[in-house]
Amino acid sequence: MTADNAIPETMTAVAIAVAGGPRVLEPREVAVPSPGSSELLIQVRAAGVNRPDVLQRQGLYPPPPGASKLPGLEVAGIVVAKGEAASRFRIGDSVTALVAGGGYAQYCTVDESNALPVPPGFTHTEAAAIPETFFTVWHNVFQRGGLTAGESFLVHGGTSGIGTAAIQLAASRGAHVIATAGSAEKCEACLKLGAKRAVNYREEDFVAAVTEATDGKGANVILDMVGGDYIDRNYQAAAMDGRIVQIAFLNGAKAKADFSRLMLKRLVHTGSTLRARSTGFKAGLAQELEREVWPLLTERRIAPVMDMIFPLHDAWRAHERMEEGNHIGKIMLDMA
Repeated sequence: MTADNAIPETMTAVAIAVAGGPRVLEPREVAVPSPGSSELLIQVRAAGVNRPDVLQRQGLYPPPPGASKLPGLEVAGIVVAKGEAASRFRIGDSVTALVAGGGYAQYCTVDESNALPVPPGFTHTEAAAIPETFFTVWHNVFQRGGLTAGESFLVHGGTSGIGTAAIQLAASRGAHVIATAGSAEKCEACLKLGAKRAVNYREEDFVAAVTEATDGKGANVILDMVGGDYIDRNYQAAAMDGRIVQIAFLNGAKAKADFSRLMLKRLVHTGSTLRARSTGFKAGLAQELEREVWPLLTERRIAPVMDMIFPLHDAWRAHERMEEGNHIGKIMLDMA
């Protein structure tokens, strides 16, 4: 089933020419994908830029088998075609979706179970900033980490896309949020989003700050994307029966740590990646998000924090912006 307007045979997409720096991202004319039986074809209006895209560009994070080799893990746009078994959305509906690849393009396919309606009042650009970060936070902070109301939650990288989403979701569910960030401006942004304490890691020891902020008890849940020497320091900052969830290793995946704290504090150190998980697993996350998070988005009690928006053909500039580390919130691509 397709829209009345003819769908072109080719489209502009941004491909990775070779593994390397931002300039290896180049616009190309490629074939428009065809939706499978349960899939939607989305005319993409906006796409999010995420750290996994940078890793893929560097040759460090290949797409899972069967996924598009084009970068891009989240999109929003208009449904223009769908497979015969896709029944939830209609042609012309505005949706946002988590995809395993292919988001840096004018058209993208996704299983309809991994798509959600654009929240009322949201632009496509805002909506495209939701899936990768909110799916990731929901699974790691609330499902794996088990964060509940009244607990203390430490999130590193508080002004990243993940961090800004984690602060808002945790605060909205009654947790006491502590965030780390690298400047006074970024710390102020964390406080405005709902953190009770923001720690400038360039000037303060976050272990001491967490200990003070929790009256010596430590953080019940820690979301870490840094790794390296943060691993041992997270063990120090964690509360008894604390849960540490690892989602990235910006400072390296190898570290020295005093593992006796795992026993003495009865800690759980877990982690996950999302991209390679099954369509069915992501569908379950989508259902929980629609039930638990979409009402908050609809009421604008939470919303993605927007940093800068770049045209599709300047995707390399978006990657430079991310690697510079000065962004607060989401970096986006506009397909207009």
